[in-house]
Amino acid sequence: MKSLRIAPFILLIAFGSFAQSPRPTPQLYSDKTLSELKQIQEAALKSDYAYSRTAYLTNNIGPRLSGSSQADQAVKYVADEMRKLGLEVRLQELRVPHWVRGAETGFLTSFPGMAPGTTQKIVLAALGGSVATPENGVEAELVVVQSFAELDALPNLAIEGKVVVFNYPFDRAMQESGFGLEAYGEAVQYRSRGAAAAARRGAIAVLVRSAGGSQNRSVHTGGVRYEADGKKIPAASVSAEDAELMAYLAKMGRTKIRLTLTPKSLPDAISYNVIADLKGSEKPDEVVIVSGHLDSWDLGTGALDDATGIAVSMQVAHLLKQLKLQPKRTIRMIAYMNEENGLVGGTEYAKEQADDIGKHFAAIESDLGASHPLGILFAGKPEAEPFFAPIREVLRFQGAGLFRIEGDVGADIGPLTQRGVPSFAPWFDMRTYFNYHHTAADTLDKVDPKELKELGSVMAVLAYGLANLEQPLPR
Repeated sequence: MKSLRIAPFILLIAFGSFAQSPRPTPQLYSDKTLSELKQIQEAALKSDYAYSRTAYLTNNIGPRLSGSSQADQAVKYVADEMRKLGLEVRLQELRVPHWVRGAETGFLTSFPGMAPGTTQKIVLAALGGSVATPENGVEAELVVVQSFAELDALPNLAIEGKVVVFNYPFDRAMQESGFGLEAYGEAVQYRSRGAAAAARRGAIAVLVRSAGGSQNRSVHTGGVRYEADGKKIPAASVSAEDAELMAYLAKMGRTKIRLTLTPKSLPDAISYNVIADLKGSEKPDEVVIVSGHLDSWDLGTGALDDATGIAVSMQVAHLLKQLKLQPKRTIRMIAYMNEENGLVGGTEYAKEQADDIGKHFAAIESDLGASHPLGILFAGKPEAEPFFAPIREVLRFQGAGLFRIEGDVGADIGPLTQRGVPSFAPWFDMRTYFNYHHTAADTLDKVDPKELKELGSVMAVLAYGLANLEQPLPR
């Protein structure tokens, strides 16, 4: 049944479901809370707290790949900053993957029309978790395909002993229409599953066209997934321009590459989730999470992915302290570790809290950059939508009043979502994010301070509104 909306009331029956003869419930938000939400919004839209913390995480600490010394430094920094605000801070110990990139080179050594004594450089980056080539590299002929279907159509003899190139183009037109995440979802499958597919057919290595919108010979990294019982082959991402180059040359005739990758997978490292609580005044045992992930890939400095998400989560507590506001429920800031190449932080937090999942009132995650927020994404019971109308009315002032229901809204809070915790994320303008995502260009200069303030407002208004909601959410 479609939800019925009578602001500021909603229609419910006993046990929280809709009925044919509904009656109004008590007020969802007190007048005091609604006034405070506007105060929080006004303060957030003026604050540079999140920008300064993003700058420190990126420029002072740098890339924060799990297991690195920078990741360790980031844990200490965020924990110390939260202690300065007077929050109760604890570190949840984790064992995380520790993968080190090493050297990475690619040169075309034989192709139609090649000038004697020359090579052609290929811009590439090893995929996270990739195994290494032999120390002196490998040299083999290229087989270029656009899709898994094209690979499957080739006989084994055409693939065995060769380097497979997946030249699947990222759909820039889709991204420019506002569907960047959907374009990424179509392209990233070759990064994650390409190596396993090529290995099954006898390839000795795989190259994958970057799953992103950059056209500046910039290369996109990210995790590769091997099959548990399959052969592991070296895997790297190449720039869109170089994927096109190889496709062009391979059509003309035999084209060979010399590929050298020297990554290492070291023993798992000890790291931590940073968990900081701003205790609630009336229901301190009920928790509203605000979160992002602290780790990043190592090519850039992880500004959009996801220093901004961490910074705006930290800023929620800062704003409430600044305004001398105490939420009714506990607001818990979590800086998750190892979202990028393992999802250990989110998974282990959900395991630790298994007996207290019912006390998690809601979870919010910011992990898709810091462009202009359009509104809120929600994963939960559709009949909960009217509960958020007053929050949306406040956010509409800044152009962030849209609302959309999704099956999943965040990787780290995903295990909580699956266990029934109502989950939220900012709904972003996605027209540029994947031009920088997982590349060397993901740096502080890509963060627009005004848009980061808008994101900080969405996170703080939503978190405080949920923490002060007078009614339980359907779940």
